Amino acid sequence: MSSALPVADQRAVGRAALRLLAADRRSVVAMIVLNALAALAALGGPFLLGRVIDAVTSGGADRVDRLAFGVLACAIAQMALSRFALAIAYRFGERTAARIREGYLRRALALPAAVIERVPAGDLAARGTTDIDAVATTLRDILPNLLVGLVQMFFIIGAVLLVNPLLGGVGVLGLSGIWFVTRWYLRRARDAYLAEGAANSRLADELAATTEGARTVEAFDLRRRRLDAGHAAIEETRRTRMATLALRSVFFPLVETSYAVPAVLVLLLGGLLYLDGQVTLGTVGAAVLYLRQLVGPLDTLLIWIEQLQSSSASFARVEGLAAIPVPPPVVTARPRDDRIEVVGVRYAYEKGRDVLHDVALTVRPGERLAIVGLSGAGKSTLGRLIAGVDRPTAGMVTVGGVPIADLPPDELRRQVVLVTQEHHVFRESLRDNLMLAAPDDELRRALATVGADWADDLDRDLGEHPLDGAQAQQLALARVVLADPHTVILDEATALLDPTAARTAERALAAVLHERTVIAIAHRLQTAHDADEVAVMRDGRITELGSHDDLVAANGEYAALWHSWHASDSLVD
Repeated sequence: MSSALPVADQRAVGRAALRLLAADRRSVVAMIVLNALAALAALGGPFLLGRVIDAVTSGGADRVDRLAFGVLACAIAQMALSRFALAIAYRFGERTAARIREGYLRRALALPAAVIERVPAGDLAARGTTDIDAVATTLRDILPNLLVGLVQMFFIIGAVLLVNPLLGGVGVLGLSGIWFVTRWYLRRARDAYLAEGAANSRLADELAATTEGARTVEAFDLRRRRLDAGHAAIEETRRTRMATLALRSVFFPLVETSYAVPAVLVLLLGGLLYLDGQVTLGTVGAAVLYLRQLVGPLDTLLIWIEQLQSSSASFARVEGLAAIPVPPPVVTARPRDDRIEVVGVRYAYEKGRDVLHDVALTVRPGERLAIVGLSGAGKSTLGRLIAGVDRPTAGMVTVGGVPIADLPPDELRRQVVLVTQEHHVFRESLRDNLMLAAPDDELRRALATVGADWADDLDRDLGEHPLDGAQAQQLALARVVLADPHTVILDEATALLDPTAARTAERALAAVLHERTVIAIAHRLQTAHDADEVAVMRDGRITELGSHDDLVAANGEYAALWHSWHASDSLVD
């Protein structure tokens, strides 16, 4: 069963953005101050050009050189201040993007294993790559430009109102069309970009599932089915991208048309006022230049606002990990002993029906317990609860009187380790794959304990030189030796190996399990025969509990399983 990761709402995204700004507040203040100074320097040009026009029309041409030098000085000052502001902004963007990546990684690693196993891998990967890259681009490129544009707009509007309040007011009124178009766009853009992000995640998930299951696809001739699933995901991606493109195709042309309106209104009104002698030609020229100067920051703002919608949706998906309920606070008490108690345990997946019903069990230190039953009886689920991977819906699973699921991860793995059929091998060195910072001699002893005679080079790159099934099993068991838990849970750990590799792995298992408590989830009843106690499960309940001999003598469910397995095993022999 898989469940999609949540998406943060707009308030959560806003709070997260404020935290990022507060984390580097000095850079933010420096950006704002430098951009404000650059915007003030930029205002000098149109004002001085207006004075040039008045000087020429009034016969004061001797002042033109000085005014032109002032225009040049303003342009140089604006360029220098903007350059320093941009340099600070880029450094701020890279630092903040690094914080987002580190925070995402910490949150992903802190998620319970049960959550990680049930979310689509493509969704998690897309959020950690494509979405974070979009946010990083926003912080590096968009945010500085937005700050520059906002500051410039504020000062330019103020300047045009100071030049002539009437002309400035008419010019600002001419911008109202942009306001309405932008509101129309923003009401629709967030949902459209969230849908596009979800479609990208689904496409990534389909591609990951197809590539990872390539052998299964080939073995069962599933090409057509996987192609159909891939085409459906691609079609959904195309449809959502066309939806956002349709919004942009309306938004940008209307905005571009609206740019001309303020200047046209000011020219019309300014011409009438000039003919009436109420304003000078330089005043009208300065007002028009200011309004035309406004097009630059407006264009920047509106272009980046469009991209900001996309990156805001990406940020909402990245921050969605914070919305996943965190486990309750871990306990500080240490287990008083190695005794495992399962008391009145019930468990259900994702608010579904219970798959375990009032399970009660005691596993004493050093005991070997076998859990048997037909497929779907709840054996693996019970093993995951005892390993602390999942938390019971009701009841308790404790070690030494302490709830197992509440133990800190490091303490938990010193208590109980679950060994399954699947063993992940990282594309790193053998030393790094052993997952423990220990002296090389200790690592080699652990490998020798499990019979890994192939492991002579701890610097061997397991990405370039992959392991086979038996070697991966030995690596996993060496990790168990290094973790040194008192209890090992085996969930059919050798079931997927061929007979020769399985015998090698079982010899390694024997070395690892010596003097440890063992809980074996078994389909092969030979494991149950050698156990101290056997628990028989059916429909999520323990129906029988006792030694192998006692259960066979009782002639109940276990005896039927034993006789059936023993007979089939004899036929094979």
